[in-house]
Amino acid sequence: MRLVSLLPSATEIVYALGLGDDLVGVTFECDEPPTARTEKAVVVGGKDTRGMTPGEIDAYVRGRLADGGDLYTLHADALAGLAPDLILTQDLCRVCALPSGQVTDALDHLGCRADVVSLDPYSLDEVLGTIRAVGAAAAVEDRADALVTALRARLATVAAAVAGRRRPRVAVVEWFDPPFTAGHWVPDLVTAAGGDPVGANGGKRSVETTYAGLAAGDPEIVLVTPCGFHLDGAIGQARQVVPHFPGAQVWALDADGLIVRPGPRLVDGVEAIAAILHPGAVSQPPAGAIARVS
Repeated sequence: MRLVSLLPSATEIVYALGLGDDLVGVTFECDEPPTARTEKAVVVGGKDTRGMTPGEIDAYVRGRLADGGDLYTLHADALAGLAPDLILTQDLCRVCALPSGQVTDALDHLGCRADVVSLDPYSLDEVLGTIRAVGAAAAVEDRADALVTALRARLATVAAAVAGRRRPRVAVVEWFDPPFTAGHWVPDLVTAAGGDPVGANGGKRSVETTYAGLAAGDPEIVLVTPCGFHLDGAIGQARQVVPHFPGAQVWALDADGLIVRPGPRLVDGVEAIAAILHPGAVSQPPAGAIARVS
């Protein structure tokens, strides 16, 4: 089976299921494993925002969406040339990847007969469900079952380690300028790690808020996890968040690696957050995962 992934989390799922050799196309943002976008055809492009501030990125995204424009470019001819059997995409967030409807329209225009599976989880349980969905679509159900079982076992280990401990109040800043709340599965990660998420929007889209609104929950710990950034970028934004939460611990996390991509590494995220909230209860994450800023 020839697979194409149109979002980074799906690429991670494909590799975790041992299907990397079957993957023929990815997006320009698929950086895990690092060889994905160098060894595979890139069929989705987008704007390079590395030189832009968070506020500039936000303004660009809002402007494009208001004008009815696209944030991503589907290289349709390249996609057709790959002759895929299965395409993995999403309808969860227009800011994160191409919507499935746009992909289907392109395939109809090209006469391509690939199956399109949309992965749209809103909770941690639903993320694990998408792994099973990919396994079923790719005819590797046993591998998917084994992977999900292993991930649930790790979550159970964390739950046992933090059981009976006081749950600190935790605010998550998913974007710095303007601030956005923790949405979708992110509050589930905090809960699974032994925390009490405040100012969150669990199971729903992340929404714009104010720092006063986030501070109203009196968080003891603030996690800065900006979508699209690894640890270095998160540290820079976390330093600017510090003045809004006097007295609270402020931590930066590798957002793309641990928090915002709905794939297997979310369990790494739970373990990393648990190490922040309950020092000594679980093992410390590897270097490059988290950093305390205040």
